[in-house]
Amino acid sequence: MSNEAGKKIAVVAVGGNSLIKDKAHQTIPDQFAAASESMSHIVGMIQAGWDVAVTHGNGPQVGFILRRSELSAHELHTVPLDYCGADTQGAIGYMFQRALHNDFKRRGMDKQAATVVTQVLVDRNDPAFENPSKPIGSFMDEATALKHRDEDGWVVVEDSGRGWRRVVPSPIPKRIVERDAILALIHAGFVVVGVGGGGIPVVEDEDGNLVGVEAVIDKDFASALLANSIDADLFLISTAVEKVALNYNKPNQRWLDKMTLEEARRYLEEGHFAKGSMEPKIRAIIGYLERGGKEAIITNPENIERALAGETGTRVVL
Repeated sequence: MSNEAGKKIAVVAVGGNSLIKDKAHQTIPDQFAAASESMSHIVGMIQAGWDVAVTHGNGPQVGFILRRSELSAHELHTVPLDYCGADTQGAIGYMFQRALHNDFKRRGMDKQAATVVTQVLVDRNDPAFENPSKPIGSFMDEATALKHRDEDGWVVVEDSGRGWRRVVPSPIPKRIVERDAILALIHAGFVVVGVGGGGIPVVEDEDGNLVGVEAVIDKDFASALLANSIDADLFLISTAVEKVALNYNKPNQRWLDKMTLEEARRYLEEGHFAKGSMEPKIRAIIGYLERGGKEAIITNPENIERALAGETGTRVVL
């Protein structure tokens, strides 16, 4: 299984909709069916000659583990957030590996997939630790929220009239700890699933030991960092829309086929991209290109192959 010379490397970040289509399809079999669909488009990309590292979100899955943990707290130990990240990396990695294996077999391709449980280093002095902002877990009433605050040290906020939620820091990723393992596997011809959910956030203590922290790293930022770290030729974000739009959902909406780094910066400044959806993706791509990346594409899973052929998607270049 050699990595043929001249093959290009792509990092493909698959969004949450690649696993959970909607509220009615959240079970494990539903998630596997959705994963299989997304992976088949990535296999098409591999068949076209790309070497691929796949990253993914894990927000809903971490939420499910935390909820189970809450419900069983009267008789079982709770699961710390960094372990929730590790658990979901394993489970989602298994889904992707199995889906990829079956698709390779169906197409008669001699390929294998492997998942790397990935730690991502963050700065223990990152200002995010002073300002937790990322909501996780289920909604609570005020009494429950304040109890967790007082007994467990949680930071809790009232979330737009829908109830109370726990918020955790979202620090900036600095280094992919398992970068060398991921690159070695790609060079050996494996499709690698890694940096799941933005990676398991770890900090270095005074002695340089890694310590897991209760935080969530933005998956697009971490995926962009991976793309730079392994010198990927392409950073592809697979999301719910075929292309990026200016004035999204407004009468003067305009779809973009291509934008330069400079245009992306300007559109971001003008407020075209919604916080929590397109904005972090554009920020991640800007970071990737500023750190020496070559090009990026945003599209939805079913259009990955067409976007690579230049037929659709939004391409972001220097």
